[in-house]
Amino acid sequence: MAGKLIAFYSRADENYVNGIIKTLAVGNTEIAAGIIRELTGADLFKIEQTQAYSKDYNECIAQAQADQKRDARPELKNYPESLADYDTIYLGFPNYWGTMPMAVFTFLEHFDFAGKTIKPFCTHEGSGMGDSEKDIKKLCPDANVENGLAIHGGSVQGAGKEIEKWI
Repeated sequence: MAGKLIAFYSRADENYVNGIIKTLAVGNTEIAAGIIRELTGADLFKIEQTQAYSKDYNECIAQAQADQKRDARPELKNYPESLADYDTIYLGFPNYWGTMPMAVFTFLEHFDFAGKTIKPFCTHEGSGMGDSEKDIKKLCPDANVENGLAIHGGSVQGAGKEIEKWI
């Protein structure tokens, strides 16, 4: 049987959580990815931009929104060598303006996901999955894109049961 990979984009530093700006040592999506790893034993891969966004929340959202408006594909620090050994990819990200951060688009366009199952999960503060599932299907037309799991970022620590049910 082929393996499972958790590929995720997450942001620590200043984040909007439960209506206030908080500094997080570990991003909410990374916490969710860790829970999925505990439940599945899947390999972990963190999607990271070469040019990270600002640690300052307001500056970060301005940078990320500018990237989205110009449909940018930020350069990534690295990629998994191959996805050949994986049949299931858990794809995690925070919801940025109704979809994935542009670095996740870069990641998805780098590989051929034909015949693979993509299980998207996102952390959000009220906006759910947005258009991300539709966007993944557009980028990976030959993949089986399953229904995603939207996890409220401020409640991610206690989302284990919800995640387990979704898996």
